[in-house]
Amino acid sequence: MKLLVSVTITLLVGALGGFFTSSAVNGWYALANKPSFNPPNWIFAPVWTLLYLLMGIALYLVWKSDTAQGLKRMAIGLFAIQLVLNFFWSIIFFYAHQPGWAFVEIIVLWTMILLTILWFGKISPVAAWLLVPYISWVSFASVLNFSIWKLN
Repeated sequence: MKLLVSVTITLLVGALGGFFTSSAVNGWYALANKPSFNPPNWIFAPVWTLLYLLMGIALYLVWKSDTAQGLKRMAIGLFAIQLVLNFFWSIIFFYAHQPGWAFVEIIVLWTMILLTILWFGKISPVAAWLLVPYISWVSFASVLNFSIWKLN
């Protein structure tokens, strides 16, 4: 049951973020100047779906662990904060059309993902490694976000 809840939470956050993203992809974002390394639009949904799935599994591994409650509570709290930041980035960038503020927010998000990885690593190295593709993609997204902000 914890696995189902963990994965469902992350996928729901992704779906909600996708709701705010989808309307802008063919509108504002389509018209924005983008760098040459901007991936095709179709790649984002499958990549994010996989990342949310990995995030959910990582959350499950930490949640089910026999680690001290204080350590587990801190790790899950950090995870929750980064997940909220993840959600709001989509709103700031795509819905509000504010790539500058989205860049500031994604830097905070990246920092929270790193802290989450470090805390997850204290509980489950596998859980920490499951978040490495996520921070890697957010690193790329940060560069992309900055480039779009500068080009527009």
